[in-house]
Amino acid sequence: MQKSEILLFAGTKTDIAVDMEPHLIPLIDSLPSTVPFVGPEALERKRNRPFKARLGANESGFGPAPSVIAAIQSHAGEAWKYADPENFDLKHALAAHLGVVPANIVVGEGVDTLLGLAVRQYVREGTPVVTSLGAYPTFNFHVAGFGGRLVTVPYREDREDLEALLAAVKREQAPLVYLSNPDNPMGTWWAAAEIERFIDVLPKNTILILDEAYGETAPADALPRIDVSRPNVLRMRTFSKAYGLAGMRCGYAVGAGKQILAFDKIRNHFGMNKLTQIAALAALKDQDYLKAVIARIVAGRERIVQIAVKNDLAAIPSATNFVTIDCGHDGPFALAVLNALIDRDVFVRKPMAPGLDRCIRVSVGLDEELDYFEQQLPQALAAVK
Repeated sequence: MQKSEILLFAGTKTDIAVDMEPHLIPLIDSLPSTVPFVGPEALERKRNRPFKARLGANESGFGPAPSVIAAIQSHAGEAWKYADPENFDLKHALAAHLGVVPANIVVGEGVDTLLGLAVRQYVREGTPVVTSLGAYPTFNFHVAGFGGRLVTVPYREDREDLEALLAAVKREQAPLVYLSNPDNPMGTWWAAAEIERFIDVLPKNTILILDEAYGETAPADALPRIDVSRPNVLRMRTFSKAYGLAGMRCGYAVGAGKQILAFDKIRNHFGMNKLTQIAALAALKDQDYLKAVIARIVAGRERIVQIAVKNDLAAIPSATNFVTIDCGHDGPFALAVLNALIDRDVFVRKPMAPGLDRCIRVSVGLDEELDYFEQQLPQALAAVK
């Protein structure tokens, strides 16, 4: 404690012990200062030069539709306005697109924000939360931030293990379980019938967060029919991937009315910006452009597979906008390959969990970026070997 001299009302002075800085609550004070991902911009600042191939963040280098760009441009002068806090137009358009009613949808500033809000609703200090070891780390970040206790199960054959997840939920009596389908970081997926079976046997008082951020790039039989009568399923999707709007931050959750309404109790009602609402609405209307982008993503995945095979590496089948490549050795070897690519101005990422860390992950990009990756990969491998 430090002592501070203060003047009392009567004009006399005394010394009292005061603490000269504010205190974090113990939970926050105990957390490490970290972020789930290091952005390519941070790496570029550290390297003091830009990347020539930005293939690590699972963005869509194809960009948004021309119709979306035109909508943004035509409304740019309205940026002085707050966005509609009810997201009325976008919610109604999404509801019509998905065959539900607006009360089944909440819009937020990307899936990451919605994940945090969902965790906040069901997790307190010490609450067990089930996920896969190596699955999307931002979800773990939110669980830690609210004091939850992560219970993780390993992947099996590079897919999230549905049976092990279910067993962990029942053993821990967990109120929350996270599953992404298609999966990040491996790109693998389960058929809709398997996901529906998992939902059927899940305890009724356990919420499933089904992250479908890559739903648009998945096979049609990977996405279960939307059933908003189930109160323990929240499905999350985004405009960041196939729609090409990662920089504008727009995601949405679909679920039963009561569970969706709960988001209104804690969400930032003015968190969305007006141009993002306009862009997402225009993107949803332009399904022809979306289909064209998905075709380019499929072609890009095939190209990355060919590059991997050409370098005697194995590519894991993917239903996303990236391909995970098995480097054929252990985690340190794959990390060395990643760093060698970064040294050669190619930005990629990799899984870090044991068993998955033998891989690197390469996003679909523009032809010239994949050309450069194809040129640099053999050099990076040679440097490591």
